[in-house]
Amino acid sequence: MNIFNYFRKKGIDTVDASFYRKIEEWTSWYNSNVKQFTYYKVYSGRGTCKKCRRKSMGMAKKLSEDIADLLLNERVMITLEDEPTQEFVKKVLNDNHFLVTGNDYQERKAYTGTVAYIPYLYNALVQKDGTVSGGKIGINYVDAKNIFPVSWSNGSVTECIFTFVHTIRQKKYVQIQFHRMDENGMYVIENNVLECSKGSAEGRELVEQEWKQLKPFANLAARTETGSTNPQFVIDRLNITNNADESNPMGIAIFANSIDVLKKLDMEYDSYCNEFDLGRKRIFVAPEMLSNIDGTPAFDPEDSVFYSLPEDYDKSQTGLIKEVDMSLRVEEHSKAINDDLNYLSLKCGFGTERYRFDGTGVKTATEVISENSDMYRMLKKHEIILDDVLKQLIQIIIRLGIVTGNALDINTDIVIAFDDSIIEDKGAERQQDRQDVSMGVMRHEEYRAKWYGETVEQARQNLPEQNQVME
Repeated sequence: MNIFNYFRKKGIDTVDASFYRKIEEWTSWYNSNVKQFTYYKVYSGRGTCKKCRRKSMGMAKKLSEDIADLLLNERVMITLEDEPTQEFVKKVLNDNHFLVTGNDYQERKAYTGTVAYIPYLYNALVQKDGTVSGGKIGINYVDAKNIFPVSWSNGSVTECIFTFVHTIRQKKYVQIQFHRMDENGMYVIENNVLECSKGSAEGRELVEQEWKQLKPFANLAARTETGSTNPQFVIDRLNITNNADESNPMGIAIFANSIDVLKKLDMEYDSYCNEFDLGRKRIFVAPEMLSNIDGTPAFDPEDSVFYSLPEDYDKSQTGLIKEVDMSLRVEEHSKAINDDLNYLSLKCGFGTERYRFDGTGVKTATEVISENSDMYRMLKKHEIILDDVLKQLIQIIIRLGIVTGNALDINTDIVIAFDDSIIEDKGAERQQDRQDVSMGVMRHEEYRAKWYGETVEQARQNLPEQNQVME
């Protein structure tokens, strides 16, 4: 099914379809299965071509893993000033496996450019007066190929369509979820379900009574009023300017502008592997040496090292056994791969030594920050967007919690403490902060808030001196 045919039929404008072909291309590099590159043909010299699969270093996958681990890992601390709100948000995130799934979608963000988080209510009871009681908060995670911005301003998406694919009794269905503003500026969520029938370009549109008969959509409402002027979704993207299509707010892959380097690396790595395959030792043996006196084979016929010489070979030139041991161009290949790894690392923001496999051991944090300032600036740049994304997600969770009857503070301060221990020398920085405290240029509560993941107000209350004064 072509979803864009459905959009055209409904009069909905979104990002051009050509951009989603770019997303497919980036995904193919992530999976090391690229059209017209991974598989290639080699002429055999006998009028036929042999189909070969190019070996890959999988660097697109590695880049995506690394930036995801740097941005969102177990050391990232989310602190809310109001303790009941803090506990509520923490439980919702834990129930939705945010630490694991969130890291997974940071990796997806790295190779597709964009992901989205959509909190929602389920198992809630709606009273006659419209109030909601009970219920739990879930989070839908969506990757770039299922995100279709409809309205945006200055890169911020205000209205968006998300699609969710379901297979039910060997039939494929697509849920289309449209988050838009009504005439009063309030957000509503409109749902529709399409059956991806064969031979239909846009799929068969189901009416609500039909999709209610299908288990995944039994509780799906055609329209939901959120009662909020703020969206109930969060778009997360890398902080890289989209030069693939400057007219849309979607992000691009971390390696989007390094495809040529990825190609060259895979060609070099494939050649490196072929060097060992084609350059293995071979032993040419005279025909009379192939059999023992009793006629049994002298060599294992399955052994690929031994080759039989022709019957009319020149004994004076060759001898009974001739060994061929070709030299391998290991150093040349190794240097080319390392040079391009450095170039790839530099283009993707990690500095020039991130992927240099020179056997010198693991660098300390001090060495990393002194040699990889590019990596430090790159990470801080991406954290600007992620910090805002996490705060928006938490605010939506709090709002939904209030809707379900919980006493929460929607205006509580939210502090996101990212883990920079990989690129910063935390020990040296902490020692410097201690000296600043002793000199009086840094307050005790500032120090505690920074190193204990608290807000300044919480830190002030938790200071030993403050506790003594209160007593």
